[in-house]
Amino acid sequence: MSGLTVDLSRNGNVRNVDSHCTLSGVDELDFSKLLERERPRPLNMDRQRSFDERSINELSIGVSPRLTTRPENTSRFIDHLDSVYSPGKRSGLNTPRSSSDFETHPIVAEAWEALRRSLVYFRGQPVGTIAALDNSEEKFNYDQVFVRDFIPSALAFLMNGEPEIVKNFILKTLRLQSWEKKIDRFQLGEGVMPASFKVLHDPVRNNETLIADFGESAIGRVAPVDSGFWWIILLRAYTKSTGDISLAEMPECQKGMRLILSLCLSEGFDTFPTLLCADGCCMIDRRMGVYGYPMEIQALFFMALRCAMLLLKQDEEGKEFVERIAKRLHALSFHMRSYFWIDLKQLNDIYRYKTEEYSHTAVNKFNVIPDSLPEWIFDFMPTHGGYFIGNVSPARMDFRWFCLGNCVAILSSLATPEQSMAIMDLIESRWEELVGEMPLKVCYPAIESHEWRIITGCDPKNTRWSYHNGGSWPVLLWLLTAACIKTGRPQIARRAIELAENRLLKDNWPEYYDGKLGRYIGKQARKFQTWSVAGYLVAKMMLEDPSHLGMVSLEEDKQMKPLLKRSNSWTF
Repeated sequence: MSGLTVDLSRNGNVRNVDSHCTLSGVDELDFSKLLERERPRPLNMDRQRSFDERSINELSIGVSPRLTTRPENTSRFIDHLDSVYSPGKRSGLNTPRSSSDFETHPIVAEAWEALRRSLVYFRGQPVGTIAALDNSEEKFNYDQVFVRDFIPSALAFLMNGEPEIVKNFILKTLRLQSWEKKIDRFQLGEGVMPASFKVLHDPVRNNETLIADFGESAIGRVAPVDSGFWWIILLRAYTKSTGDISLAEMPECQKGMRLILSLCLSEGFDTFPTLLCADGCCMIDRRMGVYGYPMEIQALFFMALRCAMLLLKQDEEGKEFVERIAKRLHALSFHMRSYFWIDLKQLNDIYRYKTEEYSHTAVNKFNVIPDSLPEWIFDFMPTHGGYFIGNVSPARMDFRWFCLGNCVAILSSLATPEQSMAIMDLIESRWEELVGEMPLKVCYPAIESHEWRIITGCDPKNTRWSYHNGGSWPVLLWLLTAACIKTGRPQIARRAIELAENRLLKDNWPEYYDGKLGRYIGKQARKFQTWSVAGYLVAKMMLEDPSHLGMVSLEEDKQMKPLLKRSNSWTF
């Protein structure tokens, strides 16, 4: 493995650690005190209650939480329903934890062993996990630590009571952020986080150095917009899990957050609160027609803003950013809930749209041509259910389903409680299309024929029902599971996990699967893909102990008004 130091001799066993990592350390900021505004009453739901409104004991029977002393400097945080406690033992190879309705699957031990083999060390300290350990294929950049790929690995270690590697990763990537970043003669923004990094070992000098990629080596030379968002989300997850706010309050971390936020909140020519992005700037890192305002980026943007609002110190600089974040969140939630959301009624409304409307009274605000509606959407849309579509911009709506964006919308509470339930209804109603034989479709449906040639540029890797073009990605299990638990429907996640368990170990943890049903190992899929391993472990541990959800879930901000009935008099 050229240029990378990976410790393969470490003990593969998971440590049996007494839990000192509770979810009580950081709670939600009191927005009303912060912004001196009164919250409206919470929405009343007629549907099944979400996880956040239920007692942990309803989902995790027989677990006796152990309370820990709350740090004195967390007084500016308030208790919230997602501040729940984990039990005293973490699950692992030697001491798997089980409740009355949960049994540890035999492949869990194999998964932990594979995850530990992927650890990357820098000067004796673990700093991340390698993307894939498949020595049968050319490495390309799979021998690196990717920011987005490390997220499920980080969550697995946090849930297992091993936060040190996560802290090391946060600090090392923060250090890389400060590097000068140039592509050809153009200098990138100061706040850009790397897509990935690797450890180079000089045997002559017996020295190790880090080398980062900010997009200058990536296919298409696109900077990773999502890296900075995932970094902020992970910082909040670490803080939530450990109760240690000292890392987030370090001047370096505070500055890192502000630099990321400065990039996203800068003023320009935008007329929408969404972020304008190039193709290939996120998990879908090749040309796939997600340029413009991709759902995945908007959902991550929303969640990162909410996390940053909780983590920023209330000093002079922090307060300024908090005020800017609050304004953007309100505009962004309104925009996304109003214009990206589609269900049967909204589809029918678009089908009947008039065009060429002028003035602020226009109903068809983006001048979408009804004839541009794809044929598949009419059969795909169930009577009960809905989702956030892939993209909305002038005269263009991308109606494809994107899994990551919709799951993050539920976890961040970008989706209203009713919308969250509708997304889960859609997944259940369209199980064969979105889950099939291997969870989970990264997007649906696949583009093909002439459309594929135009949109992907004849990309041989993104052929129909393969890779990003309708491929099935096991890593998405953890996001689905978290969304299922939050909406009080863990049976959906359990069903998906059982499907994955039939194949993952036998197939050596592939990166993705191909085919309409996800039946075939991807034609260019790497084996022993770390985030496939970690995504499974996180999903499994969350089902076992739903209190882990607090690391990646945010309660609805009661200041954000619920989606209202549209009015012709709305203006931007």
